Amino acid sequence: MNSLELEIEERTFTAELHEDEAPESVAAMREFLPLESELMHVRWSGHATWVNIDEIELPELPRENHTVYPSYGDILLYPGYRNEQEILVPCGSTCFKSPAGELAGNHVATLDAEREELREMEQETLRTGMKDVIIRLKE
Repeated sequence: MNSLELEIEERTFTAELHEDEAPESVAAMREFLPLESELMHVRWSGHATWVNIDEIELPELPRENHTVYPSYGDILLYPGYRNEQEILVPCGSTCFKSPAGELAGNHVATLDAEREELREMEQETLRTGMKDVIIRLKE
């Protein structure tokens, strides 16, 4: 299995995993998926959404395939080096940051989605709040 599915209420997105570029981070995700949670709008990073995963016990992960400036649809796993653990889903112009400053997340997957779909999803979380999300390995 080299892809994920993100089910966000009535929408389902597929994402290609980057096992060669972020092998330890992808392996860590495989251990905690499937994940049922809430997708919310970012507070600091621009046009993006995120899932808090602080309750998950992650192994110590290196910085691999990491970035501060992800492109739309680049899924980042942030293991909590300086802030809470999260999965970041950029939907437009994004600089990954928190009150602690800029953060570099491990780019683990890329969504197969149109920019407009991601922009709509981000705008919905901004306007109406959190959305139910299920993240799982694609069968």
